[in-house]
Order: sequence, then C-alpha cells, then structure tokens
Amino acid sequence: MTSFYQFTAPLLNGQTASMADYAGRTVLVVNTASRCGFTPQYAGLETLYRKYADQGLVILGFPCNQFGRQEPGSADDIAQTCHINYGVSFPMFGKVEVNGAAAHPLFRYLKEALPGIPGGRIKWNFTKFLIGHDGTPLKRFAPITAPEKMESAIVAALPAR
Repeated sequence: MTSFYQFTAPLLNGQTASMADYAGRTVLVVNTASRCGFTPQYAGLETLYRKYADQGLVILGFPCNQFGRQEPGSADDIAQTCHINYGVSFPMFGKVEVNGAAAHPLFRYLKEALPGIPGGRIKWNFTKFLIGHDGTPLKRFAPITAPEKMESAIVAALPAR
C-alpha cells in the first residue's frame, strides 16, 4: 500500500525533499500559483503555519501552472512572490503538474485518497489536502476555502502533546 511518506519532490532551491521528513507532523499540501485570484491565501496559510508550527503543523506549497497559466515564472520569481509579497516561511516546492498524465505522483496519490469532485481531478489552484500526523489523508478543501476556515480541522489533526 502506498504511503504519503514514500514520495519525494524537488524544493524551489532544487534540493529533493522526502515527505518522510514530515513524519509525525500534520501536513497541509497546497497547489499554489502566484497570479491567481486565490494568491492572497498565502497570507492566511502563513498565519496558520506560524500559529501551529510549534504544535506540529507544516504547510507544503506546490506551485502549478496548469490553471490559466497563473504560475509562469521561474523558481526565483515564485520565491520572490511568496517570501517578499506574503512572508511565506513554510516549504515551497518546484513547479508540478497536478492533473493529467504528467501529474506528480504525490498528487495522483492524494486525488485517489481524497477524490473531491467527480473524476478526482483538481479543479483549480489552492486546492488543499490535510494529512494526519500518521500520514493518513484526512480531508480535501476546495480552492475557495479560506485558510482560516480550515483551522478547526487542522487543530483536530495536530499530534497530541
């Protein structure tokens, strides 16, 4: 059986990160874009990250250019938007595809575990997947779901202290 922790992906800086690095933590995986109407959600995601990181939350941002070409820039462009414009301090990965034949295996896994819309595809940027601290996919959130609306689900999924 496939596990969340079996996947790897390149970070924006080109280094490869393993999802196993986040074992024991509650993870929120988000496909992002710098030129999307939902891009201001970066600020809310960062607020959640800062509030709950010490309690075991990590947010992983995966830029994607599949929806309206809203992430056309380079890794440096993405980093600038995230860090300078929104103060993002959570891990950001290199651009991935989330739908279709070239979809990153992590997103194929998440869509199968939490299908969401009919057909399981991701509808738009800022779809979010909540992964429990044991690696179990728990909940999928639509792009329109503001980060603050996810807070109670995130808190419930945090590791016991």
